[in-house]
Amino acid sequence: MNSRKKVLWKIFISTLYLSAFTFGGGYVIVSLMKKKFVDELHWIEEKEMLDLVAIAQSSPGAIAINGAIVVGYKLAGSAGVLVSIIGTVIPPFVIIALLSVCYNAFRTNELVSQMLEGMQAGVGAVIASVTYEMGAGIVKEKDGISLLIMAGAFAASCVFEVNVVYIVIICGLLGVLRTCMSRKGAGK
Repeated sequence: MNSRKKVLWKIFISTLYLSAFTFGGGYVIVSLMKKKFVDELHWIEEKEMLDLVAIAQSSPGAIAINGAIVVGYKLAGSAGVLVSIIGTVIPPFVIIALLSVCYNAFRTNELVSQMLEGMQAGVGAVIASVTYEMGAGIVKEKDGISLLIMAGAFAASCVFEVNVVYIVIICGLLGVLRTCMSRKGAGK
């Protein structure tokens, strides 16, 4: 029981910390969750984290919360979900509450405006880094179908400007189809 409490506490502190110091949206927190739970704590395998991110992206709602939910559930079941949600929600709630009180003073402050602009550049770098790391993991597997799906999703989004919702749905259906076909092949 004491070990379970330690895991829950570690999940809470980790999600609270990640949420408090993450600027730039859900994709940044997901990348930091990967670094924390895969690279640092070794609680989740990298391939499993990719699957959890796919689930978080395909679910409605904020990706930071969805990511926390799937990671929390994977690590500690329903209690992990609750703890990770609370840890993820507290920092933005407090920050937004404080900012809303001081909004008029911040709205026209040149220093704050420049600081936020600088954060945008940092966010872009973090997202590029995570994209590279996750893409490199798929490339290392040398699975031609996964590479083709990744390249197709990239082209659809960046070249043909297809709505990301459609890309996620199609990739999800392709994943289900691949799983069914591999199970059918293994069953023979």
